[in-house]
Amino acid sequence: MIRVGIVDDHAIVRSGLRHFLAEQVDLRVVGEAASGSEAIDLVRLTDMDVLLMDLSMPGQSGIDVLALLRAKAPDLAILILSGYPEAHYAVSLIRQGASGYLNKECDPMEIVRAVRTVALGRRHLTPAVAELLAQQLHRKDDAAPPHEQLSEREFQVFLKLAKGATAGDIAKTLCLSVKTVSTYRTRVMEKMNLASNSDLTYYALKRRLID
Repeated sequence: MIRVGIVDDHAIVRSGLRHFLAEQVDLRVVGEAASGSEAIDLVRLTDMDVLLMDLSMPGQSGIDVLALLRAKAPDLAILILSGYPEAHYAVSLIRQGASGYLNKECDPMEIVRAVRTVALGRRHLTPAVAELLAQQLHRKDDAAPPHEQLSEREFQVFLKLAKGATAGDIAKTLCLSVKTVSTYRTRVMEKMNLASNSDLTYYALKRRLID
């Protein structure tokens, strides 16, 4: 029996996933969470094999939580199920330790196949994600989009700044000092060759990294 946890801030999504997964004889949903902080508690308090997690949530996003979960539960398979197209986040998150990345528009049975695959300790790569990874292997670093050249923490700060969060907000969410956040902001601006937070927002919207 594969034990699955579900993390999504929409109750209707959690309910739909729970009922669908319950129809599979080898899968059992053992817990749910509606936010990043709840996801951390869920993993800490519940034994599970696979965590099915959304990216876009209030407070700590799936991106924020991924690194924390990898540290707390290195053997846990974390499968990202997101409304964002694969091209925007998949490669970055797999590099950061996600076991797979699925778009919410995928066939429901694709989710089941992915859960079974990552529960075995393997990565689940859709054809779209596999193609993205192949492209990166053959691409020079300087040909990558600016946001893909950011470190994991820089990318977190970039997304929050693009959404309008203040340095104080970001410091609180990521458990950093305001000074450290300011340092990350400076690095982001330099790497992306941008001058202001509004430039970051425009870039993120154009790339559909934020809504």
